[in-house]
Amino acid sequence: MSKLENILSQQVKSAVKELYGIEADDKMIQLQKTRPEFEGNVTLVVFPFVKAARKAPAQVATEIGDWLVNDKIVNDKIVNKFNAVQGFLNLSIADSFWLGQLEAIAADENYGQLQRPTTNDQRPLMMVEYSSPNTNKPLHLGHVRNNLLGWSIAKIQEANGWKVVKTNIVNDRGIHICKSMLAWLKFGNGETPESSGKKGDHLIGDYYVRFDKEYRKQVAELMANGMNEETAKKEAPLMKEAQAMLLKWEQGDKQVRDLWAKMNSWVYAGFDETYRKMGVSFDKIYYESNTYLEGKSEVEKGLAAGQFYRREDGSVWADLTKDGLDEKLLLRSDGTSVYMTQDIGTAKLRYQDYPIDKMVYVVGNEQEYHFKVLSILLDRLGFPFGKELVHFSYGMVELPNGKMKSREGTVVDADDLMEQMFADAREISKDKVNTLPDITDEEANEIARKVGLGALKYFILKVDPRKNMLFNPEESIDFNGNTGPFIQYTYARIQSVLRKASLSGEAGLTVQRSDSVAVQQQSGLNSKELALIQRLADYPSVVRQAGDDFSPAVICNYAYALACDFNSFYHDYSILNEPDEAVRALRLTLAATVAKTIRHAMDLLGIEVPDRM
Repeated sequence: MSKLENILSQQVKSAVKELYGIEADDKMIQLQKTRPEFEGNVTLVVFPFVKAARKAPAQVATEIGDWLVNDKIVNDKIVNKFNAVQGFLNLSIADSFWLGQLEAIAADENYGQLQRPTTNDQRPLMMVEYSSPNTNKPLHLGHVRNNLLGWSIAKIQEANGWKVVKTNIVNDRGIHICKSMLAWLKFGNGETPESSGKKGDHLIGDYYVRFDKEYRKQVAELMANGMNEETAKKEAPLMKEAQAMLLKWEQGDKQVRDLWAKMNSWVYAGFDETYRKMGVSFDKIYYESNTYLEGKSEVEKGLAAGQFYRREDGSVWADLTKDGLDEKLLLRSDGTSVYMTQDIGTAKLRYQDYPIDKMVYVVGNEQEYHFKVLSILLDRLGFPFGKELVHFSYGMVELPNGKMKSREGTVVDADDLMEQMFADAREISKDKVNTLPDITDEEANEIARKVGLGALKYFILKVDPRKNMLFNPEESIDFNGNTGPFIQYTYARIQSVLRKASLSGEAGLTVQRSDSVAVQQQSGLNSKELALIQRLADYPSVVRQAGDDFSPAVICNYAYALACDFNSFYHDYSILNEPDEAVRALRLTLAATVAKTIRHAMDLLGIEVPDRM
């Protein structure tokens, strides 16, 4: 609840007690933003008081409004006008309150951060898992959305008072890894990142695609000789070799393990470079190769306890039909584990490592079934955190020509995408950047990096995360409309104003009470100034909503609306050329506070804002 809502709530409680003898609780005080077609800032719903008052809704609204306005309150009188529309009381808040709000916001360097760390940090702990790459291919556009959502959710939850541990589980073992390894052995001729000039993850990804190409040929040949497709896929020599390699890996075969370690090291170096470029990181990285044995151990315990059962071929299954699901494979007939086994082990290790209060998995909506099953299995195995897992299910990123397929090489590579965004930003902003005094190539490139990456991040995060989205690079980098560059440019415009104010010898950018009084005595705040202050006052509740909803899109919508409000104000009113000193000081403070809030909001999205553009 905001400061305004707190004050109004207490005043309304006093009003209805004196007027009607009602002891109102918080649930009875229903406050909401006044609709645009009516005058006012806040609307009180008066229907909860009508029965006890034994009067018509419009009369009750008028009586409460009159009480709030006409000297019934000695301290903190903030309502200066009202209008009653049936059972709704529209309240206009005095300029003095909004000026006080601006003072407080301007003075708070951490404005919007709802709870800050203390020396004895007692914040609850949330673990957020995101990225979850496979070491058989580079990161692609789908991973970009995953990483950006995970990073932003972690930042937003920190602003909401959580201590957050950001984690990554790397899927570094399994049949898909063996496919790349086998293809490199057969077709690689000893190629390395150094010899090829390729990033390690790109090099290994090429061999994953090569495996699929050769495997398809074999399947087609078998089918041409009369074998049905399902059998051909199982009997293809390459697939049998990959499965044999996986079994050797799980048995600890030194030759296979050494090759695996070497090729994975190439991939990790590539991943690290991509993460740095993207601006994301992790506090703890888990590896499936270190967690799957824990999972197998728990499955075997569950098997001994009768929680699971073994089929004739030796495979282990969980019967989930009583939970409205089906049967789930946990161990293959050859004893090798599956993703579910690994996730059981990873969950166990995480709760051993950290006192987690909430575990959040940032994983696409294609895995909703997987996490339903995981929650049930952990609960069956006796882990108290099983039912408390949160699957943050987000929609897929789609292209104009359909879904991406890694094994067919039709993905949008994350590195290529970011480089193209930087190049596009450099080209589009060239005319703007070249007008800056003393701009160096290094600074121009850094601005292009921030703008290009900001465009990409904002375009992805502004969409409701639970919806599928169509990625459009050209639309994302527009300097007009609901884009990252538009908001970044608004911030840079404010910084330019503040630099000019500093060079002209303007006093410190803090609204003083004398300034507030002077502004009020002159003509009061204009509508654009009021709109900006009110928008600023909304920010903490926006951060709270984004945390409750796990939605960076809420922050995006707010940052865009704030930037639009400022540009509308800047278009209509002068700041530096305002002749009245008190009004000029007020507007400089307002501009600086808008910039600070934009910077904080964009930081929650993982977006940098350049001082010059």
